Parts: sequence; C-alpha cells; structure tokens
Amino acid sequence: MSSNQVETSIEIQLTNRDRKTVFFRGILVFPAVIYIASFTQSIDAGASFGGLLFLPALLALLVRGVYPSYVLSFNKSMLELNARISAYALLLTDEYPSIEANPNIKVELPEINGGATLSRTLPLVKWLFAIPLFIVGVIYAVIALVLTFFAWIITSATGNYPESIANFVLGTIDFWNRLYGYAAILVTDDYPPFTLN
Repeated sequence: MSSNQVETSIEIQLTNRDRKTVFFRGILVFPAVIYIASFTQSIDAGASFGGLLFLPALLALLVRGVYPSYVLSFNKSMLELNARISAYALLLTDEYPSIEANPNIKVELPEINGGATLSRTLPLVKWLFAIPLFIVGVIYAVIALVLTFFAWIITSATGNYPESIANFVLGTIDFWNRLYGYAAILVTDDYPPFTLN
C-alpha cells in the first residue's frame, strides 16, 4: 500500500478466546458505542463527520493551505478509537476498547507537512469522487458483518476465531479508514484503492 494512505494495524487474537465475552459481545460493546456516539453531537452544526472534524480541516486548507496540527491529532485519535471499538465489536480481540491509545491497535496517517503537500481546492470535490468508494465500502461492510456472525458462532463454540474471516474484517476496517482519510479528514489527495489490502 502507498504510504500516502491511512494505514490500520490490529493485533488479532485468533486462539484462546474468552467464549463468554464473545457470546455477549453485542451487549458488552454498548457503553463504548455510546461513548463514541457522544462525539457526533456537533454534526448538527456541520463541524464533524461521524465525530471526525471535517469542516475545520476543509476551511483551513481552503483559506490558509494549512492543516491544523490539533485537528490532525483529534482526527487521528478518533480514527484509533473507532478502530478499537470496531475490533472489539467485530470479535477481532477480547481486549475491551480503551478510551486511551492502545499499542495493539494503531492508525497511521500519511505525512502531510502541515498541509503544504495537500491541494487547497481538491477537498471541495473529494466527496463526489468518493461515492464509488462508499458504495464498495458498504458492500464490504455487509459482507464483514455476515462473516462476523459466522465467526461469532464458531468462536463462541470453539474459542478460536477463523483467520480467513479475521483478514477480511481487518481489511474492511482498513478500507474504511483509508476512505475517511481521503474524503472525511482530508489527509491525502491520493485516491484510495478499492481493494482490501
């Protein structure tokens, strides 16, 4: 993958799973989902995109040609929090999602040099270019949810998570983070690939 894309790494736990927490995962993840949903309150003001700061990044790039470091830090932290919650909800790990950074689940952003390497006008149309990616992403997400249901049954029964399903689910999370990097947090001008790898 190009270094100009958002990269997601998750240490997947395939064996010796806690079958009880796997079985009740939908209930256990609920507080973490409520927590991350609390960040989307500002979406009514147009300031965020699912908790990610879109409008401040867009305006700073358009007017000043600069990507504010504090917006970049916040967006990176939100992507990592979302990845931790997704990894737990989709059974990739038994480790409850921390509200602080976790070295086992990382999201790396491309180097943007304060925004100097980014186009000032492309962010106005990235959402339009991203429509095909959103459609493919929804298809990947639906498949990942169906596979997670089968993984839930298998893991609840055996304590082992199927590696082939884990790779697809991780690829889907990575795909969505690349898409967010391009269209929502605007950290790259390179069009993300349609593949999961």
